[in-house]
Amino acid sequence: MNMFSTRKTEPQPYTPPSAASAQPNGAPSTSKSGGLLSRGVSIKGTVKFRDELLIDGEVEGTIDSTGSLTVGEHASIKGEIHSKSVKVLGNVEGDIFATERCELQAGCTLRGDIEAPRLVVDENATFLGSAKVTPKN
Repeated sequence: MNMFSTRKTEPQPYTPPSAASAQPNGAPSTSKSGGLLSRGVSIKGTVKFRDELLIDGEVEGTIDSTGSLTVGEHASIKGEIHSKSVKVLGNVEGDIFATERCELQAGCTLRGDIEAPRLVVDENATFLGSAKVTPKN
């Protein structure tokens, strides 16, 4: 009786789950390069990241990034935001500095100024501040 197989098998590469798949709790999973600061999480201090981040919790302090930030509909941000692109669905009290694009979507509230080469403001967004839209150099 032969207990060991002499057949050779090639190792299979790891295939991560699809970014569009849902987690067991029904929440959509984030892409592998993105991060999530979920509802109920509160941070005081500086938040730094490189690629993508969705914040749906509370942040009091500076957000500094070379990537894309999405401020979720349940989020509350108090402080400056420096990022490549910013999409706001929740509440922000502070200035936004985007190197590529800033988008204020329906239902959001921004109390602060914006500086970005491109600005999109939905007609149902609340924006209390000033905007400086200058071409990207």
